[in-house]
Amino acid sequence: MSIRPLPNSRAGDDGSAVVRVLSYNVRSLRDDEDALARVIRACAPDLVFVQEAPRFFRWRKHAARLAAKTDLVVLSGGATAAGPLLLCSLRATVDRTEDVLLPLTRGQHRRGFATAVVRFGGSAPLGVVSCHLSLQPRERYAQAGMLLDRIAALGTPYTVAAGDINEEPGGPAFRRIAADLQDGWATAPWGGEHTFPQTSPSKRIDAVFAGRGVEVLGCGVPSELPGVSAADLAAATDHLPVLAALTVPAAI
Repeated sequence: MSIRPLPNSRAGDDGSAVVRVLSYNVRSLRDDEDALARVIRACAPDLVFVQEAPRFFRWRKHAARLAAKTDLVVLSGGATAAGPLLLCSLRATVDRTEDVLLPLTRGQHRRGFATAVVRFGGSAPLGVVSCHLSLQPRERYAQAGMLLDRIAALGTPYTVAAGDINEEPGGPAFRRIAADLQDGWATAPWGGEHTFPQTSPSKRIDAVFAGRGVEVLGCGVPSELPGVSAADLAAATDHLPVLAALTVPAAI
């Protein structure tokens, strides 16, 4: 059975915009990069919230190559955000970007946020944050609060955050985020639910969150989307992606 179509990117007559966003943990591009690129292209995103982008030797070259293979451009992030990366289509107008490093906990990986403010046609400014939260529960909960603070600091009327939360919806960090932002899957489920592990997914630890006023038209794993094959999903990385279509209101 095929899933219902997800709305395509488009500009509304009133200045609003339908924006397609994709969140994807790419495991430092250690797997089949061409399969990964085919999945991303088939999803036709305006914004890609990447986690575990390459952070070390020639990391900018790796990010640029992925962007070129997917007909996108690098927006912000990478090593300067400790792994989160943002890609965007040429449809986006970029107001500003900022990479943010979070406090380092001894014995844990450094974490950060890739952030930007973008517009699509006549839409209002949209603040976006790509994140990858800690494996350690206490640190992860604190980082969830930092994520909400960073979103508020962007100062935009509408926001989207997405990433690898490393926790399922019932967990305290996930619930802390969902108390302020709309959990895309819970709001408008579409496609598949579980994102990890990709070989036999049983956990929803990757998510797209939308701020108040952003309409979630559909959100989920695009496993049955035309052009997305099971073979490519299996070869691309160890997570499944999350695709969402969102309506961003017009600028006032």
